Amino acid sequence: MSPAVSTVSAVARVSTVSRRPSGVISGVASAVRDGGVIARRNLTVVRRTPGALVTGVAQPILFVLILAFVFGGTLGGSEYREFLIGGILAQTLTFNSSFTAVYLAKDLHHGIIDRFRALPMSRVGVVLGRTWSDLATSVVSLLVILACGLAIGWRVGTDPLQVVGTVGLLLFFAFAVSWIGAVIALTARSVEVAQSLGLLWLFPVCFVSGAFVSPASLPGPLQGIAEWNPVTAVATAARQGFGNEAPAGFQAAAGWPAENAPLYAALCCVAIIAVFAPLAVAQYRRVGR
Repeated sequence: MSPAVSTVSAVARVSTVSRRPSGVISGVASAVRDGGVIARRNLTVVRRTPGALVTGVAQPILFVLILAFVFGGTLGGSEYREFLIGGILAQTLTFNSSFTAVYLAKDLHHGIIDRFRALPMSRVGVVLGRTWSDLATSVVSLLVILACGLAIGWRVGTDPLQVVGTVGLLLFFAFAVSWIGAVIALTARSVEVAQSLGLLWLFPVCFVSGAFVSPASLPGPLQGIAEWNPVTAVATAARQGFGNEAPAGFQAAAGWPAENAPLYAALCCVAIIAVFAPLAVAQYRRVGR
């Protein structure tokens, strides 16, 4: 069955499930239920077109190899490779928000969103399903990065409970930034514009951070921006959770964000969702008017 037919089947399932008496299911339960249906539909499309995951797999491998072996010798050799993986994780999961922007824009361009809007289903659920299904890409990217890290000498130095908690925080961050991609897609409405805007903001956010260097080494106001950048917090929390130390000679970042990286990263995730989830839903309601 082609992805197009799968889409029609998913729409039919949403319509069937959603036609229930009003008041029986709360708004939250309805959003979760419809979001699950949309997520299954999106995952079916990915399963039938696995080429969509090529970027999510190839990109982190290239970044690991380039930064570890091209720049790693200058920045600290094998010690830098230990430090690097946390930054690659934070950067890649941030970059994966562009998948949400592109594929939601494609659904909008092909009229799939219009069909969803015509059905008696939760407006939140449609966008929620997109962000849920894109977690699959983030899971694949995360596993690929960890495998690459192990191949180049990266090791975990903490207990399994800390590792599980760190992975959970990383996926929470991936889910949060996917809402930014949803806002971009629903605002741009064009696949080309969504792709451009979905990548444009990622480079300054990821590279003016502590993902690959110490924020303390950056000049002037860039240092303060990097210290409070959520990407820095996620990268630092990943390093702490996996027990990876910075190379000798790295200037240690100071301040509350560095000393409380896991807490600050989690708070940033909550803040991103609190801001961009309502914006995405509001923009979804305006689509087609």
